[in-house]
Parts: sequence; C-alpha cells; structure tokens
Amino acid sequence: MSRVTAERTGNETALAITERAAGIVRFTVRVQPRASRSTIEGVHGDALRVRLSAPPVDGAANEALVELLAKALGVAKRGVRIVGGASSRSKVIEVEGVGSAQVRALATPR
Repeated sequence: MSRVTAERTGNETALAITERAAGIVRFTVRVQPRASRSTIEGVHGDALRVRLSAPPVDGAANEALVELLAKALGVAKRGVRIVGGASSRSKVIEVEGVGSAQVRALATPR
C-alpha cells in the first residue's frame, strides 16, 4: 500500500513523499550539477532541491547524489536508489530504512 504525504507552508508547495512499504519512501529531487559545493537546499516545487559539485558526466552526479542523501539520512549507499530520471535533472529517489519525517526534515532550512 502506498501513502502520499505533502504539506503546504504559506505559498510554497511542500515536498511530496510516497511511503511504499514499511521503511521505504520515494520522493523527487531536482539536481543542480557543477555547483560550488554539494548541499541540500530545501524545496523546489514538490521536489527536494540538491546542489552537487560533481559534473553530470559518466554518472558522477548520480553517484554524488546517492552519497549525499545516504549520509544525510544515515543509511547505507545501497539503500538509496535512483528509480527514475537517471539522465535528467529531476529524479525519483527510493530510500530504504527511513520514514517520511526524516526525508521531510532534509527540506527544512538549517
């Protein structure tokens, strides 16, 4: 069973997260490769906005994205998968071992 959650704050659309099964969530990421540093910047539409220092060449940006999200969520890299948009700036990510609250916390400005 899937459950989609999204919250709106003010005029902004919040991150849409789909809980696929116990401990498995899916969400959309909007990537900006070749940034000055790798960081999670908040929400862009209904997607998590991520800046990556890696270039979009030979999968380097995808690998950097998986590493960044795994570290931020406290899971192993094998638990983070790009399930859609591997060659696009907009990607669908599936993560095992986290809940929607942990993913939503990434979108909160620090």
